[in-house]
Amino acid sequence: MKTISWKFSIIVICLVCNVNVFSQKTKNAEQRPVSDRTYWVNLLYKISEPVLSNMSKGELKKNMLMEYSPTWDGRNKDVAYMEAFGRLMAGVAPWLNLPDDDTPEGKQRKQIREWALAGYVHAVNPDNPDYLLWNGSGQVLVDAAYIANSFIRAPKVLWESLDPITKERYIKEFKALRKIRPAYNNWLLFRAMIEVFLASIDEEYDGYVLDVSVRKMNEWYLGDGWYSDGPEYSLDYYNGYVMHPMFVEIIEVMDRKKINSPVKFDLALRRMQRYNQLMERLVSPEASFPAVGRSMTYRMGAFQTLALSAWKYGLPKTMTNGQVRNALTCVMKRMFSVADNFNKEGYLQLGFVGHQPELADYYTNNGSLYITSLVFLPLGLPADHPFWTSPAEEWTSQKAWSSKPFPRDYHESVKQ
Repeated sequence: MKTISWKFSIIVICLVCNVNVFSQKTKNAEQRPVSDRTYWVNLLYKISEPVLSNMSKGELKKNMLMEYSPTWDGRNKDVAYMEAFGRLMAGVAPWLNLPDDDTPEGKQRKQIREWALAGYVHAVNPDNPDYLLWNGSGQVLVDAAYIANSFIRAPKVLWESLDPITKERYIKEFKALRKIRPAYNNWLLFRAMIEVFLASIDEEYDGYVLDVSVRKMNEWYLGDGWYSDGPEYSLDYYNGYVMHPMFVEIIEVMDRKKINSPVKFDLALRRMQRYNQLMERLVSPEASFPAVGRSMTYRMGAFQTLALSAWKYGLPKTMTNGQVRNALTCVMKRMFSVADNFNKEGYLQLGFVGHQPELADYYTNNGSLYITSLVFLPLGLPADHPFWTSPAEEWTSQKAWSSKPFPRDYHESVKQ
């Protein structure tokens, strides 16, 4: 009996020790900091899931909890669904280029890709409940351009994976948009983006539109990294939302397809890199940035140029991967740690940080807000890329306001 009791005591002690060890491991796992990349992936998944999971089933229009500006101008409200899908996919596209793997990220990426491909099919199928609004409001031109941009950013995974009927439907819808007269401002780039996508797949394209759009943007260049949005300058983030990225990518495709461009790719890129230098300096030591201008509810979309350069072209020589990644991550965390960025169904809500519907412009709905996804372009880089593996570094304003050495800023002439 004593022998049995002694053995039982040993078993109990071992079990208690194992429980304690497991509890400590669990506690350590909970305390272990999440990597920047994991944070980015989880946030992008959180933003994408409600839109793409519903779109994949043809239930986005049925289930999306919508919100429109208090000063909504009366245009067809159905445009909101194209805004949500097109803008989101322009940001998600590079990430979906990466190959599948069995990591938690890989499983999330595979799921998003499957949902997205089904959504692309439904978007142009007239018999599907989620057939998007391809006719009507001029706003359609804007968000069709973001869909075209998503194909340009991930042609093999997104465009070439589509069936022939779906491809033909997109080509037909894109060409039908030629009847829309774009506004005399950044909208010229939306028209050009659609035409350059058609050129990229060897379809008939309107070369005159490409030439005029590039020439006008060049005429509207003010200097030191800034374009005017049409003949009149406005202080806002449209250089980041639209002008620099689309201008650079349009000219890049024109060069690849040997379409003559009145502006060289190198010049357009150098202008964007100068703008990147200024945008990085706008991140305050506390990881905020100025809430100025139109469309401030587009949140992190303001930093699309930094994201695009990090993913595709390389950052300016004056800044490092660790510096830019740290700045963007800290701004994301400050912005999205605030309550009420998302509604009860998980969709984005009107606001800059949290829920602030009074900030929405007359053309803004919560579908518009998915342009914030454009900051996630660096997820198209593999996890072992220096952008993700470099140690976090202080960004410029942190150094400046803590009396540390930092590079002097200066005007850079990139007119030609």
